Amino acid sequence: MKDEMVAAICRELAQQKDYLGGEPLETIYFGGGTPSLLGQRDLDLIFGEIFKHYPISAQPLEVTLEANPDDLTALKINELRQTPVNRLSIGVQSFSEEDLRFMNRAHNASEALACIQNAQSAGFENLTVDLIYGSPITSHEQWAKNLETVIGLNVPHLSCYCLTVEAKTALAHQVKKGTAPPVDDDHAAKQFEHLLAQTELAGYEQYEISNFARQGWHSRHNSSYWQGKKYLGIGPSAHSFDGVSRQWNVANNAQYIRSLTAGEVPFEREVLTPTQRYNEYVMTGLRTKWGCNLLKIKGMGFETQFAEGAKTFLEDGTMERCGDVFRLTRQGKFLADGIAAELFAED
Repeated sequence: MKDEMVAAICRELAQQKDYLGGEPLETIYFGGGTPSLLGQRDLDLIFGEIFKHYPISAQPLEVTLEANPDDLTALKINELRQTPVNRLSIGVQSFSEEDLRFMNRAHNASEALACIQNAQSAGFENLTVDLIYGSPITSHEQWAKNLETVIGLNVPHLSCYCLTVEAKTALAHQVKKGTAPPVDDDHAAKQFEHLLAQTELAGYEQYEISNFARQGWHSRHNSSYWQGKKYLGIGPSAHSFDGVSRQWNVANNAQYIRSLTAGEVPFEREVLTPTQRYNEYVMTGLRTKWGCNLLKIKGMGFETQFAEGAKTFLEDGTMERCGDVFRLTRQGKFLADGIAAELFAED
């Protein structure tokens, strides 16, 4: 039902044209699912609706498309070069065959390597590669090799995530049955430490817990999200934020298409309480190099709570303060989610 889905997406783009209040677009991100299944004609239809209904920022748009290595054939890459897409996010995860089988990935190590090289040869300079560390079968030697490979390819941006065992997944079932080893926190922490050391040595800045970029290659899209800017999500399951409320579309593809065909956007909405907005700011802010600004927190009405809660982390060296800005130290980055949770407020 790809044609019907693209048509529904185009209808939603037209109906939601006022959501961002006329603010010009700075970034466009094709992510979630497998957007690389879209052909040039599909992308042209979607871009046509975007450019018809939304003002565009004076600075060049950052247009990212997520893709799996097995989808990024030389033909596909050249097709994408004919569209406004100028940044590729490639889900490599590992350059080890054993790792890829364990993660149930469709591509192999040679495809992972080839797609990066082909994208660069075709003129895509702005690339980001996803890698996963902390897998119980990924040795420290293999993790080091993964980093050496991607750094050696001069990929300017890396997103590195620790393997987590999500409930109701195949991996969770295997771990429960004992057919797959559990994730070990110490094993993951050592690989995270190596990640910090290697990326720093290679000239990458850790500007968010999981994101590393060479100078000038930060993800503008993700940075906007972490800094609390508005965004509009289009398609099934897509989430949007207008600065005050969040809304999310129905997850069912068929229901989404039926609703848009009938002229309705199928979403639910919640207005964030002051407490929720404060908690989200703390959660996202502490993960970034920009940290949390006490003046902004004061404007939210939580200055005393935050300052009192932060004392413990300032004293134990997991947090540092520079003027009104609070940031996590290198040690604190290992404990980011837990520190944020301790600083949360309750309604």
